[in-house]
Amino acid sequence: MSGTYPGAGEAPERSTNAPERSGPAPTVSAVVPTRDRPELLARAIRGILDQDYPGTIEVLVVFDRSEPDPGLETIDGRRSVRVLRNDRTPGLAGARNTGILAATGDLVAFCDDDDEWLPGKLAAQVAALDDGAAELVCCGIRVRYADREVDRALATSRVALAALLRDRLTELHPSTFVIRRNALLDGIGLVDEEIPGSYAEDYEFLLRAARRRPLANVPRPYALVRWHRRSYFAQRWGTISTALQWLLDRYPEFASQPAGAARVSGQIAFANAASGDTRSALRWAGRTLARNPREPRAYLALAVASRAVRADVVVRALHRRGRGI
Repeated sequence: MSGTYPGAGEAPERSTNAPERSGPAPTVSAVVPTRDRPELLARAIRGILDQDYPGTIEVLVVFDRSEPDPGLETIDGRRSVRVLRNDRTPGLAGARNTGILAATGDLVAFCDDDDEWLPGKLAAQVAALDDGAAELVCCGIRVRYADREVDRALATSRVALAALLRDRLTELHPSTFVIRRNALLDGIGLVDEEIPGSYAEDYEFLLRAARRRPLANVPRPYALVRWHRRSYFAQRWGTISTALQWLLDRYPEFASQPAGAARVSGQIAFANAASGDTRSALRWAGRTLARNPREPRAYLALAVASRAVRADVVVRALHRRGRGI
């Protein structure tokens, strides 16, 4: 599988090569947006607090469209949990920004409430930021879908904008992001709350960050990412199509990467086919093939539009392989 770390299924190693420090380890604020998933949230929090990292870690749990649970708040030495209510735009983007603005750490990290940081994640990523060349560092992921797990990690330590335009690089999942807070607030900017349905807000954020500097990457799977069937209800396909069209308009750089533009337009074609808008699906599939006749998403969209196969069957098959549309 392209971009997959060869040791799939192996436990990630703890970081043992962090450089000697002349000062204290950077403090870290981990932002965890949540909504009605208390059991998974508890695992996410525990994975952060249990990191073998010498610096201070604060966990900012941001409740979005649900009642905050003050019982989660704790302080234990260099580890703490704070509970916040999303006071910005309802949805994932607003919740992330609520946490970012409340953060006090030198570094800001993201973790979705249904994901988990694996041992060694934070130490390895902070070490990757120590050379000062990057403002944001990612790492690989372990995708869990139903009864299967697949490790995905990029075999590179730097990711440039051109690479992100060509490919979404699913390995660079938001639950792996660790960002310098000063760069986030004074350069990259907050998560965009105007994206329809907050769909692909993480991808847009990566593109914006990579416009400034190449991203750093740790080529090992240090985050467990759960994919759920319920995340792909048919009624979301219209929002997905609208959000991806917004993304193409926002980033004219896609014109310099025809294969990347074809990938996104193929996703739009598939979303329209899945939502039953056959005419739009055919139009976008045609645009996709004009840019890249080898783009498989166009053919999948045509198959769904012709009712040769159901969209949910395609998505589930891809997810079992640790991939998505």
